[in-house]
Amino acid sequence: MTYDMTHRELGALWQTLGTNDAVHGLYYLTMKAVFALCSAPAVSPALGDADPLLVLRLPSVLSMAAAAAGVALLGRRLAGARAGLLAGVVFALLPPVQRFAQEGRSYAMVCALVVWATYALARAAGAGRRGPWTVYAALMLTACLLHEFALLALPAHGLTLRRAARRPWILAAAAVAAGTAPLAVVSQRQSAQVSWLEGSSLTTGSAGLIALGIGCAAFLARVRERRQHSGHGAGAGELALPVGLLVLPTLVLLLVSLVEPLYVDRYVLYSQAGLALLVGAALDRAARGTRPRAVAVAVTGAAVVLTLLPFSVQLRTPQSRIDDTTAVARAVREAGAPGDGLLYTPLRRRVWTLPYAGAAAGLSDLALARDPASSHTLYGTEVSAGVLRARMLRRDRIVVAGDPAAPATGSADASGLEAVKRDTLDAHFEACRSWHPRGARVTLYARPGQC
Repeated sequence: MTYDMTHRELGALWQTLGTNDAVHGLYYLTMKAVFALCSAPAVSPALGDADPLLVLRLPSVLSMAAAAAGVALLGRRLAGARAGLLAGVVFALLPPVQRFAQEGRSYAMVCALVVWATYALARAAGAGRRGPWTVYAALMLTACLLHEFALLALPAHGLTLRRAARRPWILAAAAVAAGTAPLAVVSQRQSAQVSWLEGSSLTTGSAGLIALGIGCAAFLARVRERRQHSGHGAGAGELALPVGLLVLPTLVLLLVSLVEPLYVDRYVLYSQAGLALLVGAALDRAARGTRPRAVAVAVTGAAVVLTLLPFSVQLRTPQSRIDDTTAVARAVREAGAPGDGLLYTPLRRRVWTLPYAGAAAGLSDLALARDPASSHTLYGTEVSAGVLRARMLRRDRIVVAGDPAAPATGSADASGLEAVKRDTLDAHFEACRSWHPRGARVTLYARPGQC
């Protein structure tokens, strides 16, 4: 989706954002500029021939690197240099962080901005000057314009501040909310885009990571009670900020989802910074009671690396993805021959082949009325039911790219086109062969007896 949107003309992209995906508008504009830079040899000869996939992912990689550095500095400020270093390393190794460092979406950028905004907040709260508060507001506003759910970090910040810092925080938060309000209004009008969310709940992995963070916080609280705060451990205020960042954004989004399903773990990816801070501080505190300390830190660090290594390796395989678009495009190309029809079920699956110009070469997209770019939509517009049925009946062979399982009976389809696709295929065609790339099913249909 990012690749297709960022390769549209600026005017067409702007028109699309007026009706679709406004929540990612700033990210698309940013990535459009990145692609323009990398395709301009006069400006950057070394990047002129860069792999588009590399260009797509590089900003996320750099953003997560910046986020890890921010976590390390924040941890140093809250709990000491060694705790900060451990927190930065833990953050870089967390499976959600590694996953979205590879994705061509806005979440890594949002995470980096929220982390650095949190660091600016920690400085502002102790400085009493206007400058750090301005930096905090600017970073948070940029994060919210990249994805409006960055707003959920504000409660985590505000509720963990001392009384003296609350007034300037309220002013900064109000400015951020006011700046984000126009985007929130527009994206609310486009809420049908998340209609695929039928329910919202924590995944087992997300729940486990939150439980790990809470366990580390409980350990640190017990240590604080026994030893009193020594200047290097985790005091009450120093625990509150990472705990709030870990728990509150997720909790708020889950509560909102009781009214309308909205929770997806990537929307609050920045909460992983809170987890890393707690784990880093806990490892540091555990090592303080062991001699020699360097050996203790090395052993605990190695244990963390070995624990997370299998997840890291698995994330770099196609099996870690919901779908494998490269394999889907390859299957469509293998299944079809020039002159065959092509259907996507449902229509949003058209994005599978958009980045691969040759995948559908020679095939006729039977349901397509206008392509995504010219219709200023994400997936294109489709013809009426009667026209679609007539087009299908004029073909002897049709390639169907769709979900791996048939949709549930009564699933939402306001146009009725998905039913027309299924009913016409069942009545006039038979399945000849199927391919099963990850997260999809590509099937070649032909007239009875012609397989």
